[in-house]
Amino acid sequence: MASQRPSALVVCLGNICRSPMGGAVLSHVAKERGIDMVVDSAGTAAYHVGEEPDDRTVATCRKYEVHIDHQARQVTTEDFRIFTHILASDEANLRNLQRMRPRNATAEVRLFGSYDDNRQIGDPYYGGLRGFEECYRQCVRYSNAFLDEVVGKTLVESSDTANL
Repeated sequence: MASQRPSALVVCLGNICRSPMGGAVLSHVAKERGIDMVVDSAGTAAYHVGEEPDDRTVATCRKYEVHIDHQARQVTTEDFRIFTHILASDEANLRNLQRMRPRNATAEVRLFGSYDDNRQIGDPYYGGLRGFEECYRQCVRYSNAFLDEVVGKTLVESSDTANL
């Protein structure tokens, strides 16, 4: 049986800073590496549903030529079946996701940083541009580490099943 194409939902609290940046960066890095995958972002809370990302998130992405076009949304139970991976920006959102996770969930839910240095992505909302820059650097590292692990694993599984 062939493996499902990887897809990822990047999650933070309000879906206007860390997760839309993480989703945009992951999509950008995947595209640069020639990997076709669906990437989206959402928040565990509904504080900003329908809003565009924070201006500082957009400015940071534009600075690095990363396309970002998103409206904030809240995580749904369907997300746990639609996506192969749900990537939490921090431990609090990871716990929220684990509480929200339905019984028939198929997505792997992990801390985004668990693919690299196991660190959380700090919320830059109440700080200055330095926090958004750090968020961007972490998203690039974590995106590459995620793709190395997940896509590499998918390729190995696909070649194993092709040899059956």
